[in-house]
Amino acid sequence: MTNVYIETYGCQMNAYDTELVQSILVDANMHIIPTVDAADVALLNTCSVRENANNKVLNRIHALKRANKTLIVGILGCMATNFKTQLLDNNRLQIDLIAGPDSYKQLPALIADAVDATHSDKPFDVTLSEFETYDTIVPNRTEGANAWLAIMRGCNNFCTFCVVPYTRGRERSRSADSIITEINDLVAKGYKQVTLLGQNVNSYRYGNDTFTDLMRRITQETAIDRIRFTSPHPKDFPDDLLDVIAANPAICKQIHVPLQAGNDRILKKMNRTYTQSEFLTLIHKMRDAIPGVALSTDIIVGFPTETYDEFLDTVRVCETVKFDHAYIFKYSERPNTRAALKFPDDVPLDEKTQRITELVKLQKKHSLHQNKRWVNTVQSILVERWDGETVIGRNDANVLVYVDAAHNRAAIGSFTNVFVTDASPHGLRARALSQ
Repeated sequence: MTNVYIETYGCQMNAYDTELVQSILVDANMHIIPTVDAADVALLNTCSVRENANNKVLNRIHALKRANKTLIVGILGCMATNFKTQLLDNNRLQIDLIAGPDSYKQLPALIADAVDATHSDKPFDVTLSEFETYDTIVPNRTEGANAWLAIMRGCNNFCTFCVVPYTRGRERSRSADSIITEINDLVAKGYKQVTLLGQNVNSYRYGNDTFTDLMRRITQETAIDRIRFTSPHPKDFPDDLLDVIAANPAICKQIHVPLQAGNDRILKKMNRTYTQSEFLTLIHKMRDAIPGVALSTDIIVGFPTETYDEFLDTVRVCETVKFDHAYIFKYSERPNTRAALKFPDDVPLDEKTQRITELVKLQKKHSLHQNKRWVNTVQSILVERWDGETVIGRNDANVLVYVDAAHNRAAIGSFTNVFVTDASPHGLRARALSQ
């Protein structure tokens, strides 16, 4: 039996894809193992969104081959699609096979070809599909509190900084019936939360079903306790979706709404298709429809030609919104994107560093402000893990909660009520309550 070890890098979609890969390989009589020591094959499920992720993978390949020259090393995911030629032609990397995000059903054959000493060429498949590829495969999940569930793949937006349309193809959605079936199976297995995934999740459409229709059906046709989703695009966030979120207790009152930049000229260069004013109008709608909603975002600083004054527009939006949480990144040029082809990366690194430092400091202030609203309240948290005598979980707003619960050992994947005693920019401290 072939022993396969898998490492996952990048986004939640990659985590879900790894679960699909595990299922495909187990069905092919391969054995998934938790460490690389006894592996015949090591698969790295990669991300290509940021340069640091690429460098980390390349360094890992060298380390694996130094430790075991006979180990078969395969690259999966976005790097496989985005850098196919470089990966296959660079003999120094010693990669044995590659497979893109839509080619995982071919992995058993690709692995067999890589193991076959008579096979002279490096096997690969980076074909992108026009249809949902994996809707009949049940992911091989490990037990936990949350289950990732991809409802669609690909993206049609072509933001100039993003590789996703090129590495994952065009948008295509799963049927609502298959999604409902999978969620009901998760409920039967004891899962309490599902997070719906898509590169642009609110552009989901299958037949006549929109994302709003899907969310309504999930609340009506399943008994899942908590529903989250990520990531939506501000350009197509319908009012009726806000109404469904507000009306259904199972849908978490937390929305990730990527800003990327606060200046209209930069937003246009990014091809984000909304203005600062339109973004802020959406935020006001969200807060009017869903009082107390928790909001998180993505921001890029130092996009090509961004001046410091234009960066300050992003700061002003953050001051206005006061996001609960923000993922903030320095712009890094991604090969094959429109930005890489059209816009020189002309903002100096030290200026990007200065801007990200300024924005991170501001966001810590806002996160602390937002987290303090939970102090002296009772929160229901979904337990994710234990660290010694501390239970760690998240409330409905997706805030991490650390609970001294030595005498109340709530099980992973269960709900427990806690009393919040303190807040920091990074989470909440609480004490357990009697159940």
